[in-house]
Amino acid sequence: MKRAPDYLTKMIEPVVSGMGYECVGVEYVSSGVHSVLRVFIDSDGGIQVNDCAKVSHQLSGFLDVDEPPIKGKYQLEVSSPGIERPLVKVEDFDRFSGQSVEVQLFDLFDGQRKFRGLLEGARGEFVCVVADGRTNEIPLNLIKKAFLIHGTSGLKEGQRNGK
Repeated sequence: MKRAPDYLTKMIEPVVSGMGYECVGVEYVSSGVHSVLRVFIDSDGGIQVNDCAKVSHQLSGFLDVDEPPIKGKYQLEVSSPGIERPLVKVEDFDRFSGQSVEVQLFDLFDGQRKFRGLLEGARGEFVCVVADGRTNEIPLNLIKKAFLIHGTSGLKEGQRNGK
C-alpha cells in the first residue's frame, strides 16, 4: 500500500470512524491528471457496496472544501481491504497474530526482502514472523508492505521465506 501523507490520513480517519467504520488505510497515488485517493474501510459485519458509497459521499463533501487538502483533480475510491488485508498500523500486527502473512521490505534484512510465515504480533519496534521454525524480528521501519495471506492458517511445513 502506498501510504498517503500523514496529514491526509489524520483528516480522513476521524470521518470514517465517526461513521462507525474502521479506517484500515489511506493510499494516495499522485500522477498528474490521474491521481487517486484510496480509502480502505472495514467493520465487524464486513463491507458492502452501500457502505463504500456512504463513506465516499461523506468524504467527498469533507474533502471538497474551499481549501482542499489535495491540489488538483483526483479520483476518490473507497473499498474494503479485501481478503489479503493490508497490515498498516502496529495494532494490526497484534490483532491478526496467528495468521499467515507476507512482509515485504524496503531493504535487505537477514539477507531477505520478503518474509512469509505465521504472524506472532509486534514487540516494540519489531514485527515477529515465524518461518522455517525460527522467529524473525523484523524492524517496523523496514516494512514496505505487509498483508495477510488468504486461504492459509499457517504455511506448509518446510515452506521457505520469500518463496
